[in-house]
Amino acid sequence: MDKNEDNSVKAARGSSSVERGMLTSLLGYHLRRAQIIVFQHFTETMGAVDITPGQFGVLTVIDKNPGLSQTQLGSALGIDRSTVVAVIDKLESRGLVARMTAPGDRRSHALRLSDAGTRLLRRLEELVRVHERHIARNLSAEDQARLIELLDRIARDEE
Repeated sequence: MDKNEDNSVKAARGSSSVERGMLTSLLGYHLRRAQIIVFQHFTETMGAVDITPGQFGVLTVIDKNPGLSQTQLGSALGIDRSTVVAVIDKLESRGLVARMTAPGDRRSHALRLSDAGTRLLRRLEELVRVHERHIARNLSAEDQARLIELLDRIARDEE
């Protein structure tokens, strides 16, 4: 290893002596590595609750927007219609979400959390706070805000 090697290259290589070539300079590579770690820790933190990050997002948006349609939900979260339907089907089968006929449009569903869904979401919010503290433990508040801002900028470019 070159004594003058950039610290970011050393960090990207990790404890392995395997050269990763251009991967160490690719934003997508680092985003994916971080995503894997974040998802693994999320799953560990949730334990037996059996909830995915996507399902947590769905429950959160429905909670803050009772009565929204599946189309609005998909738009808000950037997920396609078939994925929304599958996620809602799963959450509905667990008794966490209720689909009701939308007022004024019998073809559309208005989504609401059930009482069990609301109770579970409150519990999940506490677990997610613990998870967030863990994944951000090496970042200052300013670092966190800046990272969120930069990631939002990338995501907005794709909308």
